[in-house]
Amino acid sequence: MGDRKPYPSDVTDEQWALIGPFLDAWKAKRVSVSGHQGDYDLREIVNAILYQNRTGCQWAYLPHDLPQKSATYYYFALWRDDGTDQAIHELLRCQAREKAGRREDPTAVALDTQSLRAANHVPAATTGKDAAKRVPGRKRGLAVDALGLIIAVVVAAASITDNAIGIKLLDEVAEHTPTVTRAWVDAGFKQDVAVHGAVLGIDVEIVKRSDTDQGFVPVRKRWIVEQVNGTLMLHRRLAREYESRPESSVSRTLWASMANMVRRLTGTNTPSWRHR
Repeated sequence: MGDRKPYPSDVTDEQWALIGPFLDAWKAKRVSVSGHQGDYDLREIVNAILYQNRTGCQWAYLPHDLPQKSATYYYFALWRDDGTDQAIHELLRCQAREKAGRREDPTAVALDTQSLRAANHVPAATTGKDAAKRVPGRKRGLAVDALGLIIAVVVAAASITDNAIGIKLLDEVAEHTPTVTRAWVDAGFKQDVAVHGAVLGIDVEIVKRSDTDQGFVPVRKRWIVEQVNGTLMLHRRLAREYESRPESSVSRTLWASMANMVRRLTGTNTPSWRHR
């Protein structure tokens, strides 16, 4: 970070101690033939990604005292494509569960989707319109555990049904977290999801809202995934679909989740952008 003033989104020394060793090991394996490892401080690259996630700024509007756009995007895309972001996220998730006194891997998840409007530069080929919510853009599907930690993310055109996204989420859950045997979903997920879950060994239960309760009432088992969607919105880059590629949106979600988890693990917080 050098002599620059810190941004609220910067990782602290304690938080970097959770991420840094993994990236140092990653960097050590990427020595070129000439012995060159790159000139950029990876902590500053992470700070730039988190800054953009939190503020929602365009690439060209990254502050001058953070790594420039070309370097930040290079590492963002590289870590997205080689799975580094997912590996770090998985490591932090396991640590967060252990700190909470849970086993590393959960046995149950809650699923939900959220439709987001797309910016005008997002390719039409990767977007669509959610007919029910009348939202043109993309749909983000999440599978989270009982602690609100993300297990799987799927991003697709908003025209894709919740059923199709639910099936994809269950596939990812079964592949990466085979300990899961139960999933809670809302009424938007139809019988096809339950049937697919049964094939995977996951009991899918539809938890419906009460027709008599007035106002906002947290829905049993399902409220946690809705809460996670709310906390993700504090990261402005996720409040709308700005990414050209759905894979980038998935990575953005993971980075937001990582920022939340390092705060949870270190008992710190970042000021909200909302004025009080």
